[in-house]
Amino acid sequence: MQSFDVFASPPAITAVKKGLTTCPITTMPNKKDNLRKYIRLYDCTLRDGAQGPGINFSLQDKLRLARALDDFGMDYIEAGWPGANPKDTALFEALVQSPLKHAKLVAFGATHHAGISASKDLGLVTLANSSAGVIALVGKASRRQVEEVLGISPAENLKLIRDSVKFLAKAGKEVFFDAEHFFDGYREDASYSLKVLRTALDAGASTLVLCDTNGATLPYDLADTVKEVVAAFPAGTPLGIHCHNDSDCAVGGTLAAVRSGCVLAQGTINGFGERCGNANLCSIIPAIALKMPNYAVDKAVKVSSLTQLSRLFYEVAVVREQPQQPYVGANAFAHKAGLHVAAVAKNTHSFEQISPEAVGNHRQILLSELSGSSSVSLKAKELGVKLDAKKTKMVLADLKQREAQGYSFEAADASFKLLLERSLSPQKSPFELDGFRVIIEKRGPGEKCLSAATLKVRVNGRESEIMAAEGEGPVDALDKCLRKSLTQFFPEVSKMKLRDFKVRIIDGAVGTAAHTRVLIDSTDGQQEWSTVGLSENIIEAAWQALQDSVEFFLASNHGE
Repeated sequence: MQSFDVFASPPAITAVKKGLTTCPITTMPNKKDNLRKYIRLYDCTLRDGAQGPGINFSLQDKLRLARALDDFGMDYIEAGWPGANPKDTALFEALVQSPLKHAKLVAFGATHHAGISASKDLGLVTLANSSAGVIALVGKASRRQVEEVLGISPAENLKLIRDSVKFLAKAGKEVFFDAEHFFDGYREDASYSLKVLRTALDAGASTLVLCDTNGATLPYDLADTVKEVVAAFPAGTPLGIHCHNDSDCAVGGTLAAVRSGCVLAQGTINGFGERCGNANLCSIIPAIALKMPNYAVDKAVKVSSLTQLSRLFYEVAVVREQPQQPYVGANAFAHKAGLHVAAVAKNTHSFEQISPEAVGNHRQILLSELSGSSSVSLKAKELGVKLDAKKTKMVLADLKQREAQGYSFEAADASFKLLLERSLSPQKSPFELDGFRVIIEKRGPGEKCLSAATLKVRVNGRESEIMAAEGEGPVDALDKCLRKSLTQFFPEVSKMKLRDFKVRIIDGAVGTAAHTRVLIDSTDGQQEWSTVGLSENIIEAAWQALQDSVEFFLASNHGE
């Protein structure tokens, strides 16, 4: 791929800097034709992506995601295979009642079965009668696949393709022919794979999609093949690319194909898909829109909403977000090493390929024993705390000492903010602990473990009543006790709750005597925050994190 300085402000970057939400497809200088080449974006998450392990979209999930893709500005949305299952059939019926506003709806299907005509094949008839204006028709492009998998002759396969495409085109559908196993087939018998493409094109296919079905083709080989296909067909013949990620090259292969002549890029959000997944549109879209000056996506595509779209798909799919995912991951613009943070403070481009805001993400400064003064200063500024040079050094020294003990603040911003504020003006906590007791009881084999806690706190010199509570576990019981104790003084604590609880054993070599680090995520329904605690005793560590969580919440609500 050609090198390009994304910070040289091509039109897409300039648009983001000016606050625009979409990337323009206006012309810009090009050595060849002075035009930016428009690349169509095709999402197949609702079908191909749903084949990924552990992913099972409901009908309502698919409708919600289809709307999100449409709002984002996707050109084509492949909603599924009508007739293949009740859910997909119902989805297409629902999209008749409430059509997409921008994207073209695509239905997926396969060439008709051998031994019957196209007009008698139920699958093709269902596609022809579907509400989709575009049909993605898959057919074998590998001689070996035809003979060994379909069990028919190469000539018969060409007939199936010809008749199927003609039948759908006659029904008024735009047909994208997905040449399955194309790159494998081309390596084995290039002549036959090209015949498959010519047959589909002559029968009325509008776009020929080259599929790296096994994900085996490396980008430079894929680029060479695409160039050869372009040369073998009349100028302007629309080609698409569909890559799987078995070699971890799906994104690279897709971008190489675009540079070699493909005008349609297929993929899934977050790379969801079978085996190792599909080409990740969350990486493909910003690469084309922001980093390839001779290419563009539709002006309706909201590149600055990409991170939000990515996280929606993780949420609906009930799949854990990948923090190291390029562009949209939580760590994509996270800086931890002191030297890196110092450089970013002077010039963000030094360790960031693009502006985080261009894809709707944000910069993070992570704190650890690797941090320097710049890290502390920038993080403090991010949290709304002003530090002078002397205080910065004091906080840094305290931070390094605590990190050496086993604390970790990079995922506990709330605890770090409290540490900052305590260093600036030592204040008493809004409440003080008089004492707590936690009891865990197991009454017999097969019986559920019972957890109960009692607790007493002091607020402004006033003692609370001794509170008791049962919980799903000792920390849950302690949390309920604390909030019951504080409600009479701070009614708002009833709004907050624990969202997640993580435990990490430090220095595990010493076994049960090791320090335990506890990270608690809390929420009040509006904001979320994280706190950390450390002790040889897991309950004590949990108490520290819990106390910080409540103290941070109270400080936030009382404007401190």
